[in-house]
Amino acid sequence: MALKATIFKAELQVSDLDRGHFATHALTLARHPSETDERMMVRLLAFALNADEALEFGRGLSAEDEPDLVLRDLTGAIQLWIEVGLPDEREVRKASGRARRVKVYTYGGRSADLWWAQNAAALARLPNLTVVDVPDEVATAMEALAERTMRLDCTIQEGQVWLSGEGETIHFELPPRLP
Repeated sequence: MALKATIFKAELQVSDLDRGHFATHALTLARHPSETDERMMVRLLAFALNADEALEFGRGLSAEDEPDLVLRDLTGAIQLWIEVGLPDEREVRKASGRARRVKVYTYGGRSADLWWAQNAAALARLPNLTVVDVPDEVATAMEALAERTMRLDCTIQEGQVWLSGEGETIHFELPPRLP
């Protein structure tokens, strides 16, 4: 018998002063049985950093060849493909050919550093790719905010990020490894 996804509800208020995006998003996140709270919260952070009314979560870990988040234009063309974790370099190259822009949000401390060391040269050749590393302490702090029902506020200004929920505020900066 297959295990079912756990459903999380999040009310995410985004104030992105850098992009001029101000909105409250009612989100439903399906956490695959093999997905950790940490990964789910990094997916939620990726949503906040790229928030748009048309941005959607993909079908999840069980769906290969699909992004974790996707932004399509009115014609169905993929404008933004977002991966979370340590994706295979070939998959990132394939996504780069299918989407106008691709973003990869890595996390995991040392394993993310090793992934970067192995893939940096190949990924640097992709002009529409941005790779951003979420520091271990940030991912761990975000994991502590995970609740089945969450209310989070995310403010972004001049590259600084403030993520608040349950009386806790996390402040950090995410400089890209690869702009």
